[in-house]
Amino acid sequence: MSERKFNVAVAGATGAVGNQMIKCLEERNFPVKSIKLLASARSIGRKLTFRGESIPVEELKEDSFKGVEIALFSAGAGTSLKFAPMAYKDGCAVIDNSSGWRMDPEVPLVVPEVNPHAIAQYTKKGIIANPNCSTIQMVVPLVHIHKKYKIKRIVVSTYQSVSGTGKKAIDELFDQTRALINFLPVERKVYPHRIAFNCLPQIDVFLENDYTKEEMKMVNETRKILEDNSIGVTATTVRVPVFFGHSESINVETYEPIKASDVKDLLRNAPGIKLVDEPKKGLYPLAIDAAGQDLTLVGRIRQDESVPNGINMWIAADNIRKGAATNAVQIAEILGSKYL
Repeated sequence: MSERKFNVAVAGATGAVGNQMIKCLEERNFPVKSIKLLASARSIGRKLTFRGESIPVEELKEDSFKGVEIALFSAGAGTSLKFAPMAYKDGCAVIDNSSGWRMDPEVPLVVPEVNPHAIAQYTKKGIIANPNCSTIQMVVPLVHIHKKYKIKRIVVSTYQSVSGTGKKAIDELFDQTRALINFLPVERKVYPHRIAFNCLPQIDVFLENDYTKEEMKMVNETRKILEDNSIGVTATTVRVPVFFGHSESINVETYEPIKASDVKDLLRNAPGIKLVDEPKKGLYPLAIDAAGQDLTLVGRIRQDESVPNGINMWIAADNIRKGAATNAVQIAEILGSKYL
């Protein structure tokens, strides 16, 4: 980063991801000159801490971004669609964590380890989109495979933690688990079925093609980030009774001959990746190990013996950090040092 400091705003500051954005700005020593914490009117009166200072939460309004240079949004698609253009009108660049702008052809969809060059396009609308958490962790290793072997097809199944839904879902898993252990009635408010000791093959709503919205996000976002619409992508997304950390089983078929041993070497020192692949010693990516860190854990890399050019892998990452907050702050670091 340059010596320059920036006036920063976090919209949706009181949510799980917004809170983590504040922590990431502090942890990564982002050059903050001033910080404005924004949320809905019901959060007025709350205070959050940044670098030891207690900062009052302000209501998100049309004029909230005057004097702000970089805004991190994690306030939902509707809020982003309304307020992001207003922010840019006031001279503020927006990094948005919602699904609102991801597939807009004039808005770059960025994972810094994969396509940092796309950030240069932000001037078209003043917005950079953060991809879906599951897409982010998948493309971090796949970009290297695509560059060397050219990916033909991706089959991914996700095992996504409840924190991806928010605090109410975290509380629901905790409460349901406690109720079941104590032989008490189970209450269900967040998910359509009980999540404790269960797996739900539905994340978001079902679409006309019988895939969920989450599954189609992974399909469309992967192609946009890797800048290749010819890649075949199919996804099944599943909510599992884990508090933090998403895991994914990924099958990749390539045009060029590919060996599992070569892929391990390719990913061993790749940015943003930690290779955890000694299965005979019980070492492979675990959600509990991924939680709390910013690396994507990659392991169980093995040959797909059913096709000529295929491999399987298992990955895990913290969906709140690398899947959302950290990725946004990494984008802000590149934006601030190269483009502002």
